[in-house]
Amino acid sequence: MKRNIVYSIFLGGLIFMLASFQPFQNNPQKAKKFVVVLDAGHGGHDPGNRGNGYKEKEIALNVVLAIGEKLEKDPRFKVVYTRKTDEFIELHERGKIANKANADLFVSVHCNSHRSQAYGTETFVLGLHANNENFNVAKNENSVILLEDNYEANYDGFDPNSPESIIGLTLMQEEYLDQSLTLASFVQNRFKKALDRKSRGVKQAGFVVLHQTYMPSVLIELGFLTNNNEGRYLNSKAGQENMAKSITTSIIDYKESLDAIYYVEKPNTTETSQTTAQIEGDTVFNDITFKVQIAAGTTDIALEPFNFNGLDQLSKKKTGDLFKYYFGNTSNYTMIQELKDIAVSKGFDSSFVVAFRNNELIPLAEALKATPSSH
Repeated sequence: MKRNIVYSIFLGGLIFMLASFQPFQNNPQKAKKFVVVLDAGHGGHDPGNRGNGYKEKEIALNVVLAIGEKLEKDPRFKVVYTRKTDEFIELHERGKIANKANADLFVSVHCNSHRSQAYGTETFVLGLHANNENFNVAKNENSVILLEDNYEANYDGFDPNSPESIIGLTLMQEEYLDQSLTLASFVQNRFKKALDRKSRGVKQAGFVVLHQTYMPSVLIELGFLTNNNEGRYLNSKAGQENMAKSITTSIIDYKESLDAIYYVEKPNTTETSQTTAQIEGDTVFNDITFKVQIAAGTTDIALEPFNFNGLDQLSKKKTGDLFKYYFGNTSNYTMIQELKDIAVSKGFDSSFVVAFRNNELIPLAEALKATPSSH
């Protein structure tokens, strides 16, 4: 049986689909590198927050350089930095750097502060702040524009102290929101599971630096420098290395969830089509469960409708390192064909029907030869 490549494109938010089967030997073109822009917050005469005497600008830069060093060892990635030294880069210039690089991802790294001993990590995407706390975080980060000589012209009169100004920021990033949320979730989950850091969750707020970009973008707050223990950890070489490693892994997981390539055997459609032609009416089969396979990949993705273009009735099965994702669950062959059409209409163009007996995958042609139920 001829082997083919299935292009499985996962977007944990909105786009998560399989492309058409194509022979590998007919597609020798080298894959485009995945461009990641890494943005170390603050810099130069803008030190960021100085909780416990630490310097946010230095910690953010150290973590960003460590992330970049790790990603650059992976030939699939190209890394672009908004700054690699202690220099002041205006917020609108950071976005321009990312847009000019035609980046696939923008990751901005910062450290938090608070009047209390608050602690924990949080990752932001651009959106309307849900509460005053989120607004204040964004306000603190956005206030750097006041250090720029011509900020009123650069930001069209944007006022970092005005909640109303935030509303106008959200429209630019709206089409990338789901992808941004996916990466943000990867980052926060790994902080919690791999490093046992307290996760304050994925949040939305109006960050100017995210507004300037035309690609999925997140802003990561590594933790609170004002917290005695967390500040000490983030200022340490070990802490910065751990946080960088965790973020790097999350970026790689996100990239792999987008466009992992797998070798699969195409189902034997000849025998199946001959058997299908004999099926008439609303046929239900004994001891057979039909499902629509919509995707496959090494990333374990939550079975939530927003991860599968709105599809529900989802299930998955792990075979070796590969997760296979299914839509629908019925013994009615006519119904599963209708569900397949729905999957295709949702963007899963390479969907196909599979059959199970006693939870074990069997050839579809064999399933269609089983005894139909009386109805």
